[in-house]
Order: sequence, then C-alpha cells, then structure tokens
Amino acid sequence: MRRAKIAILILILLISGVVFTRLWMNLRGKKASGEGEGLPKISTEGADMRLEKIRFVEDKHGQKTWELEAKLIQQYQDQNAVLLEDVKATFYMKDGRSFILTGKKAKVYQDSKNMELAGDVLLTSSDGYQLKTHSVSYDHLKKRVTTSDPVEIEGKEIELVGKGMLVDMEAKILKVLHQVKTRWKGGEKG
Repeated sequence: MRRAKIAILILILLISGVVFTRLWMNLRGKKASGEGEGLPKISTEGADMRLEKIRFVEDKHGQKTWELEAKLIQQYQDQNAVLLEDVKATFYMKDGRSFILTGKKAKVYQDSKNMELAGDVLLTSSDGYQLKTHSVSYDHLKKRVTTSDPVEIEGKEIELVGKGMLVDMEAKILKVLHQVKTRWKGGEKG
C-alpha cells in the first residue's frame, strides 16, 4: 500500500513538473514574440470611474451617427484619458454605409479626442471590405488615422498588404506606405 502511495505521489510530481514546464515555456515564447507589446496599459487601480459592459450611442438630428461598446471602460481625470477593453465601434455614414471597428484595448484622450487602438484591430465596411492591423492612432484635429504596423486590406475584388498606413478622412485618401503588394481577384461577370 505504501509503494502505491509513493508511486502516485511521484506520478503527480511528474505531471505537475510537465505542466509547469509547459506553462513556463509558453510564457517565455509570448514574451519573446512581443505579444501584448504596444497595447495601452489598462489597470484597475486609480481609476476615477469604472464601468463594465457599456454601450453608448450618438444621435444627431434623429440619425444614429455612431455606437460604442466595450467590456470595460475606465476614466482617469488626472491623465484626461479613458481606457477601454474589448472595443467595438460602429460608424454610420450619411450615404447608408456603415463601418465596424474592433480592437482589444483603446485609449481616448478626452481633451484632444485623439485615440489609440491596439490588439487585433479590424475594420469592416458594410460594402464588403476588411482592414486588419495591430494598432492604429486617430488624430482628431487632422482627421487622420495612421499606423506603422503591417496592414491587410481585402475586398471582393482585391487583396492588398503592406506596412504602414495613412488615412486622410477629409481628403478621402488611404495610403499604404511601404512594401505594398496587391492581388486582383477579378470581378464577377455580368
């Protein structure tokens, strides 16, 4: 009976060692790959206000202009910033199109209305286009969206990849800045 207990204890120690080693190797791999790098820091300490599972809607002259959903929002008065987790923003255009923007973490500067969004950033348009990147910054005064990260854009007829992007919302210009490769998928016959 005593041998069985010792064998079970040794087996438990071996399994624990394997599990611990795997966890440690996964953690080292994530640190080495830079996972989580560039994400705005979000902590639960020191926030002046904290809300969970929020949804804001802006309505102008009876028309919905945008919606914002987040798993968590924290406001920091001293930094004049709002931090958000698991962000989904939907923008409604006057021409009937809509855009959905999602990301893991965001930081909005209340005074300037500038924003940083990071972590699996995805922009989807109602007319079938998708833009993927790691992070974007929005300059409210200049009405510009920028990133230095790799960018993927896909639509019904085109695929485009590159590094870095500039979107001038006033001029309605999108530029992929470096290492641009485009693939034409061809159009539907009709």
